[in-house]
Amino acid sequence: MVSNQSSLESLIHPHLLDILYASKAGVNPSPEHCVQMLSYPETSIEASIIRASADAISRKRFNNQALILGQIGIETAPCPANCKFCVFSERDFTLPQSKLTIDQIINQARMLTEDGDLYALFLMTMHNYDYFHLLDVVQAVREAIPSHTKIVINVGDFTLDQASQLKSLGITGAYHVCRLREGCDTDLNPQDRLNTIQAIKESELDWYYCCEPIGPEHTPDEIVDQLQLGVQYECFQHATMRRVYLEQAPLSEFGQISELRLAQITAVVALATLASETVDNIAVHEPNLLGLTSGANVVYAEAGANPRDIALDTATNRGINIHQAKTMLFEAGFTALRRGNNTTIPLTLESTLQTKPVSLSY
Repeated sequence: MVSNQSSLESLIHPHLLDILYASKAGVNPSPEHCVQMLSYPETSIEASIIRASADAISRKRFNNQALILGQIGIETAPCPANCKFCVFSERDFTLPQSKLTIDQIINQARMLTEDGDLYALFLMTMHNYDYFHLLDVVQAVREAIPSHTKIVINVGDFTLDQASQLKSLGITGAYHVCRLREGCDTDLNPQDRLNTIQAIKESELDWYYCCEPIGPEHTPDEIVDQLQLGVQYECFQHATMRRVYLEQAPLSEFGQISELRLAQITAVVALATLASETVDNIAVHEPNLLGLTSGANVVYAEAGANPRDIALDTATNRGINIHQAKTMLFEAGFTALRRGNNTTIPLTLESTLQTKPVSLSY
């Protein structure tokens, strides 16, 4: 009789099982091994085994607990960063300009946090933003939402002094990325992005990172180099995000990767961070079941402006609400939700049915 291991070895690429057995023991795959794992077609048996392995390992690593994060995009305007994948690019901007008032932001924040289950609320601005207005927004939101819900910023570059000031007002983290082909597909300076990441780390804020925005043209080597930056600088959250097809965007000619390919990359990110003492969770953007069964345990509910959406309120289009997020996590097999104060609540069918479908329109 042929052993199960021998049967697998006859079906999959040589050495892959060794990589996955080592991962099960908590050993990070090397960058070269990550490139190898990303070189398989997403429909291959190798990719399926990588995703299944990352899923099982991550569930054990995170105690099968999931997190829901929320984000409010507070403005739309032509952006001089000119990212070739973004609806706000100054060169291609066609949307009406808009900016939520503080009262509107508070209303959105309360709707996202009213059941107390949101781990953290993100406040997102354009790359160029009014720093002092952001301080006012942070103060107002901190007073309006549950004390155990964290507040995180997703804004343009900032200094160490600004990071420290925001932290004193109640910010606990920041999302910031030196993206794929930064400085080529954007007009931003990669070093400026890295300087802000350093400021986040030095101020001891939680650093939320992501391998993004991934398109069909990005090679396994490029993807691994970019995801390894999060490992190198010790992020709090690692994640993956595919570039969404936008007809008017310059990169639309390349199309969009499948959710299956995104799940494969998510699995490699989950495995690549195994030995990290700082990585606390893994997210997948936009939320989908394939990613949540390939190593990710975080989804985002979104409202307001969204760089991947032509709707002024993404909650009416691409964004999901808290009810949908909770249901998706339940369907993915997670059994508990972790709140911002690290307490947990059971994630059950009853709890998803009891959650009100909330409209986040203005």
